[in-house]
Amino acid sequence: MAKSSSGIERVTVFTGSKHGNTDAYVGAVEAFAQALADRGLGVVFGGGDVGLMGVLADTALAAGTEVHGVMPESLLSAEIPHQRLTRLEVVPNMHARKYRMAELGDAFVALPGGIGTLEEFFEIWTWQQLGLHIKPVALLNAAGFWDPLLDMIDHMAAQGLVRRSFTDALIVESTPAALLDALASWQPSTKPSAAPRD
Repeated sequence: MAKSSSGIERVTVFTGSKHGNTDAYVGAVEAFAQALADRGLGVVFGGGDVGLMGVLADTALAAGTEVHGVMPESLLSAEIPHQRLTRLEVVPNMHARKYRMAELGDAFVALPGGIGTLEEFFEIWTWQQLGLHIKPVALLNAAGFWDPLLDMIDHMAAQGLVRRSFTDALIVESTPAALLDALASWQPSTKPSAAPRD
């Protein structure tokens, strides 16, 4: 798969292992997966066949794009690995999973999800702040899902605990098309402290 003119070839996606209480989240994940495929972008995700993760993979595969899953050995039974992926990569542990997903993706997007999604999002966003990578990080704010978190982030910035330049670097959009456009045009404000690994 050739890289697009924006330099993005694959998007690492964080999302939930449950469907949530509204069909709006399922619809948002389906729409995002289809939008990725329409632009010729591959998907990197946690490799599961459950919840919104499964919806993401199923929709992307049906739309004809590549889907690369990364799953730690310890979760092979708990998360039910997806059996129809372009590639399922098994790694030793959760740390290796997150590192590998960071290596494989050219951009990072958090869709609706739970604690694990939050943890993955904040870690990769922190790595951007620390200059460990110079890749865009985004939230798809489907049905206002991330509004409470965005209020908290704004509060932290207002209290002088987070730099506004850091919060300004975060992409937040409510539709897949607008988000993908923003990913393609994103420019880093700082150089990495260490060369990112490709």
